[in-house]
Amino acid sequence: MTTENQRTNDNRITYETQGHICLIGLNRADKRNAFDSHMIQQLSDALTHYDNDDHLRCALIFAHGEHFTAGLDLMELQDKWDKGAFEFDYDQIDPWGISGKLRSKPIVVAVQGTCFTAGIELMLNSDVVIASDNCNFAQMEVLRGIMPFGGATVRFVAAAGWQKAMPYLLTGKAFDAQTADRLNLVSEVVENGTEYERALTIAKEICQAAPLGVQGLLSSAQDVSRSGVGAALANIHSYLPDLFYSEDAREGAMAMVERREAEFKGK
Repeated sequence: MTTENQRTNDNRITYETQGHICLIGLNRADKRNAFDSHMIQQLSDALTHYDNDDHLRCALIFAHGEHFTAGLDLMELQDKWDKGAFEFDYDQIDPWGISGKLRSKPIVVAVQGTCFTAGIELMLNSDVVIASDNCNFAQMEVLRGIMPFGGATVRFVAAAGWQKAMPYLLTGKAFDAQTADRLNLVSEVVENGTEYERALTIAKEICQAAPLGVQGLLSSAQDVSRSGVGAALANIHSYLPDLFYSEDAREGAMAMVERREAEFKGK
């Protein structure tokens, strides 16, 4: 494993690479990984660095300690709402996908223990979520005098459906991993302690696929939520010329004919 230190002073986020995989760890365990302004910026930096690195094909977000995240550190963020804590420039990745640069590569998330508010919204802005069976979820902003603003009002409802989502959004009540699975908020629920390895296995499987094909697929899927079904369908063929004439497409065809595993280069 090659380690790259996060370019920050206090390492609220850890950053490592393992082959084509980027490992991003929430690293504020003494505060149950609650997001303060520094941690938000560091996570954005890590995701931006991942998205810009041509060698990396999949990111795995996980948490150090017993809990994924207690959500937002409201006391630290109280005087920063209007000072850019949740604003991202056109070349920065917003971890919650509200503003900034649209990410082009997949993200897998491994979740355990407490996962509140911004943690759920981080999951909903990812592509694969592996949850420990000990998870405790809550979208509790309405109990703190605010509302979800990291995408839950749209993505939670889209995933679970209006009638299933609203009882949890409007009350802020807690729910367990099995309920999250029924609500389509997670991909899989696994035994506590195995969530990281399962997520890493899926990340490795993603890395075996053709990178350009994966990125095209992800972009097309993102079109649905951002532009609607009609626009997404109308745009599908625009991806094909670059893909069909790529080195990876030729490699994929030859690997099929020769009955071997393809070795894609992302070209």
